[in-house]
Amino acid sequence: MKSKITSKTLQDLEFNIVLNKVAERCKTALGAELALKIIPQFHKTSLQNALQLTNEYLSSYENENQLPTSYFDAITKEISYLGIENSFLEIESFLKIVRLTKTTKELLIFLKKFKSYYPGLFELSEVIDLQADILKFIAEIMTPYGEILQNASPFLNSIRKEIQEVKGKISSSFNVALSKAGSANYLDEIKESVVDHQRVLAVKAMYRKKVKGLLLGTSKTGNTLFIAPEETLKLTRQLQNLEFDEQQEIIQILKALTNSIRPFAPDLKTYQNFLAKLDMISAKALYAKLIGGILPTMSDEKISNFKNAYHPLLLEHNNKQHLKTIPQSLILNQDQRIIVISGPNAGGKSITLKTIGLLQVMFQSGLLVPVHTSSSFHIFDSILTDIGDNQSIENHLSTYSYRLKNMRQFLQSSNDNTLLLIDEFGTGSDPELGGALAEVFLESFHELQAFGIITTHYTNLKVLADELQYTVNANMQFNERTLEPLYQLFIGQAGSSFTFEVASKNGIPFSLINRAKKKVDTGKVRLDKTISKLQKERNKLQKNSDSLEKEHLIIKEKGDLLATDQQKIHQKLVEFNTLYDNNQKMLIYGRKINELINNYFQTKNKKQLLANFFTWTATEQAKYIKKTTPEIKKVSKNEKLKALVEKKQVEEQLKVVEIEVLKEVAAVKKIEEKKSILKAKLKADYQYKINDRVRLIDSQTTGLIQKIEKNKVFINYGFFTTTAKVGQIELVEKA
Repeated sequence: MKSKITSKTLQDLEFNIVLNKVAERCKTALGAELALKIIPQFHKTSLQNALQLTNEYLSSYENENQLPTSYFDAITKEISYLGIENSFLEIESFLKIVRLTKTTKELLIFLKKFKSYYPGLFELSEVIDLQADILKFIAEIMTPYGEILQNASPFLNSIRKEIQEVKGKISSSFNVALSKAGSANYLDEIKESVVDHQRVLAVKAMYRKKVKGLLLGTSKTGNTLFIAPEETLKLTRQLQNLEFDEQQEIIQILKALTNSIRPFAPDLKTYQNFLAKLDMISAKALYAKLIGGILPTMSDEKISNFKNAYHPLLLEHNNKQHLKTIPQSLILNQDQRIIVISGPNAGGKSITLKTIGLLQVMFQSGLLVPVHTSSSFHIFDSILTDIGDNQSIENHLSTYSYRLKNMRQFLQSSNDNTLLLIDEFGTGSDPELGGALAEVFLESFHELQAFGIITTHYTNLKVLADELQYTVNANMQFNERTLEPLYQLFIGQAGSSFTFEVASKNGIPFSLINRAKKKVDTGKVRLDKTISKLQKERNKLQKNSDSLEKEHLIIKEKGDLLATDQQKIHQKLVEFNTLYDNNQKMLIYGRKINELINNYFQTKNKKQLLANFFTWTATEQAKYIKKTTPEIKKVSKNEKLKALVEKKQVEEQLKVVEIEVLKEVAAVKKIEEKKSILKAKLKADYQYKINDRVRLIDSQTTGLIQKIEKNKVFINYGFFTTTAKVGQIELVEKA
């Protein structure tokens, strides 16, 4: 479909610069060519598809399953050659075809594997039929490095074998000539060299007639002659003939291979178009990543909500300069179709208008835009712009005449789905007459139900915007104290041009400013002053409102934090008390079980252990029942039955506990036995040393080993020394 947005509009909005930045991020020339041909779309389905593809590719840069590279060598020339009968492709052309086909195959496999991640890109690839025979046919003829295989044809195989034999003979005959000339001292120090891919003898000039052969060159000084020995010349000519035959056979092989690939020319063209489109989509995604572009909602209704919208070119420039960029927010809908922006020069009116226009064009061209995620865009049938000084030299039109011509076109083309972008509306002629004509134009656009953003300094247009039902005033905020622009858009009130204030700041004498005020209609001065005063008051109110809002948020956040902390502290106290009670109970139970086990180790009386255990558990059960059971004067049959069931359950639980305790006792017993065995083994294996502290078994007195003789030790107890066998003592402390 032909674009309903003129090239002039795209140029006014600097869309061509955006496309150049996208094209710069393409990996291939064909991808860049497609990027530069991007135009706005007006069909919802195709636009949704273009935006979805870009958004999917952008997501691949932000997850682990990144798409493989779509780089390829263009084969446009090769495809055209395949359409010419009896033509054949060179080896490098076949290598390009292999790389193109393999890249396509890799992407098709990847997109099939991750089709749930990239459904749009998978759908784009699903229509491609990969012809495996292309790679098969080429692989049978040449290596991945472009060398023709020896078995590509029987004749080539025969020629190459013969070439190898002749090369062997040449090498042997040359070595004989080299040895012979060397023995006769006819050769220079370097002995031999290579000229025209042939081995030659480096012969001293004085022995030229002594060495038979063909002179192929001399050294710079002329002292050395490079001679091909006569013995190798005949063989070399034979080799050259064979190599010529080899090249002729390779040409025949390439012709046959070309004929095999020729039927796949349409498929190769499809692969190239697919990869070029992917390259272009990847470049769109990379540019979106640079400017923070996202996929906004596409609105079915006539509503465009630009929230925190950035001009991409300004954003990129400011980011490089480490400057802050202030976003703009506005809404176009049925109740607010035309916005008239006023305010001082250099306050940001034009850049706001261009931001909205450029983002709208980018969105309708399938490019992601730098806005808030809650933004929504409507598809306009046409976008008309009148921006800047458009004096037409070719048609001998002045600026105002050119603008009037634009207005005529706008009136003819506008409807309820047109977006008008008019900068400095009404300027270029007498303020009174031009302003009156601008009023009529604005009323006409209003009657046509067109959407638009208009910037102006004309007071009468500000007044008219307040009177028209679906038209609103807006202004670019201005710091009335420093007379510096704030670059923030405010909807709902006209802005003052601050003409006299700005003039004063720029050093214009007060006397001249006062004279100028007297020349202006009193009502206009009063109105401008009133607007300026209202703007100042609104700024103050806005600051107070912002300040109160910040304080309210801070207080609310602190209150929420305190409530959260209090809840956490209470919860921790409850958990701590519960944990403390449980720990105390477990300590008591642990001590009791430990006491029972120790008694069992001393007495070895299992019956006594079980009796003590049941007595203790019965006592604990009685305490639990007394603690948890409320006093009941009369017990019904159902309650008695329930109590019996609970008692039975408790008894069953006790049996389970009994089994567990016995298991634990048995486990402890095994551990003690293992310790005893290990202790005995360590004792038996230990080699006593002098100064070890030991004692006699069943004795409490310790002494030091003073001397060791075979199986006998001498123990010193301080006042006396005694002897004992090694088996009669046990270690207390190593030396």
